[in-house]
Amino acid sequence: MALTAYDLTGRTAFVTGAASGIGRASSALLAEAGATVHCADMDEKGLDGTRSLIADAGGTAHTHPLDVSDRTQVARAIEHITGAGRLDIVAAIAGIMHSSPVLDTRDEDLDRVLAVNLKGTLYTCQEGARAMIAVGAPGSIVTMASGAVDAATAGLLCYSVSKAAVVQLTKTLATELGPHSIRVNAVAPGWVRTPMTERHDEELQHRAESAMARRSPLRRVGEPGDVAHAVLHLASDASAFTTGQILRPNGGVAMPW
Repeated sequence: MALTAYDLTGRTAFVTGAASGIGRASSALLAEAGATVHCADMDEKGLDGTRSLIADAGGTAHTHPLDVSDRTQVARAIEHITGAGRLDIVAAIAGIMHSSPVLDTRDEDLDRVLAVNLKGTLYTCQEGARAMIAVGAPGSIVTMASGAVDAATAGLLCYSVSKAAVVQLTKTLATELGPHSIRVNAVAPGWVRTPMTERHDEELQHRAESAMARRSPLRRVGEPGDVAHAVLHLASDASAFTTGQILRPNGGVAMPW
């Protein structure tokens, strides 16, 4: 396969959760491959950092401060993008995590996580797909699942349920959008060292990372760049015959059939 399959020159990408972690790394890598990247997140300062990172490397990036759980804000950003051209790639990466035992989980905990992780992903995919269909353009949509869908983890009910729903959303979208030449795939990372995972208690985080590293045949946890390369692969022509699939950059921690 020619390396030019990863060349995204002339294409436009919309990335949510772009202010830090996997979203920032993915935005930077897509820009490095030649795409014009529209970066979305609630964290305006973080977005500015991502834009500067891309600009310093010679890429092109625009920022859209928004809340993905608000459909109107997502639609407005997509409309702005398509007003200047077409949309080729959507990477719905924005997500949050909540930890609590099942018996202590409150309605508001579940509602908050589902609003961002599931509804936010749905809105991003819907609005992005509509823009692609409107101009009859092929495209690639990448969602962000999690290694949590492959194993039960105590305390992560809200997060795991939301990511399991993202997997089903991905497969359903792939089935419905395939006739429009729009591919939809998910990335399900294992434990990755990001600002989201680092918000946990330092001692608990260290124990979790050590445990995950021991379980991995590679004997380490992931970095945002490990996942960004999976996003690039699914966004590019290198995966032209891939849709409805779950790519698992997890260091071998889980090996489902």
